[in-house]
Amino acid sequence: MNSSLDSYLSKVKFGRMQQFKNMAVLPVFSPLNECLEFLTLSEALMNQLITVTEASELGSVPELKVINKADIPVFLLDGEELLGAKQNRIVNTSILLREHSETIIPVSCTEQGRWQYASREFHDSDLVLSSMIRGRKSASVSDSLTKHDRYESDQHVIWNCISSMSETEDVHSQTGAMKDVYEKRKHDLDEFLKTLTHNPQQQGLLVLINGKVAGLDIIPNEKAYKVLHPKLVKSYAMDAILLREKTGNGKKSDNAASFMDEIRACREEKHKSVGYGWDYRFHGKQVVGSNLEHQLEVIHASFFRVDESDQTGCISSYSRRRSYRV
Repeated sequence: MNSSLDSYLSKVKFGRMQQFKNMAVLPVFSPLNECLEFLTLSEALMNQLITVTEASELGSVPELKVINKADIPVFLLDGEELLGAKQNRIVNTSILLREHSETIIPVSCTEQGRWQYASREFHDSDLVLSSMIRGRKSASVSDSLTKHDRYESDQHVIWNCISSMSETEDVHSQTGAMKDVYEKRKHDLDEFLKTLTHNPQQQGLLVLINGKVAGLDIIPNEKAYKVLHPKLVKSYAMDAILLREKTGNGKKSDNAASFMDEIRACREEKHKSVGYGWDYRFHGKQVVGSNLEHQLEVIHASFFRVDESDQTGCISSYSRRRSYRV
């Protein structure tokens, strides 16, 4: 494991567990809090410091163009969704955009049934791809990097996952949009947010769903993490809703410490990031992950619990997975 992430993880402390229904959150804290200054996507869009458009007038599904007019870098979170233009997309990997730059970024579609302009520019959907799908996307992007040195996802897996979400929640979207599923569950997601609140100095979260570790997200920049906390909670909470149990109370049964050990045991690959820094990719028996690092500092590290079939691109539907538990 690269020294910056290993050093950070060795000092990680977990705060008091928060729990709502079948989802539990362990807040992440660390004394390592010196970090680079950057803006989040939502901050940059709100202050009109970046523009996100199709890569060309005709458009290209797996890429978008981002112009950063800010004097500092802008951070795009892996899985963050952008709405508008010819179809909604999510970012394929975390990216630290250079200041005063124009960058073509790798993305995936989250709205299969539309390919026409709804707007010239994209705006923030306030959502992140669900954690289970993020894990599968991370595995497919890592596979693409290994084989082709490109940040491409398996688009069909993402579409299938979103279709499964829609089927499980009985959502009939005209364009197959992921956002429509989240909109139907907005009240439920807000209930998770009310309980699973942000803590001062928090830098991340480790999440358990139905008593099993689902994933870990770390953003050492406390200011940025505070902005992104609600998005990350909703990413995991959507899976908690989709995987809700008829029996059981979701109490902690998995071990956070053992998950951290699994992370350290992962094999590692290093790739040049789309923006600043390096993108490290991690593979384990039941864990996939990534770490964006710049100037020997962790920008964003994320790890997800996946099984072997998930890592090869196969996925059971949410409804099938939930039926195994009831």
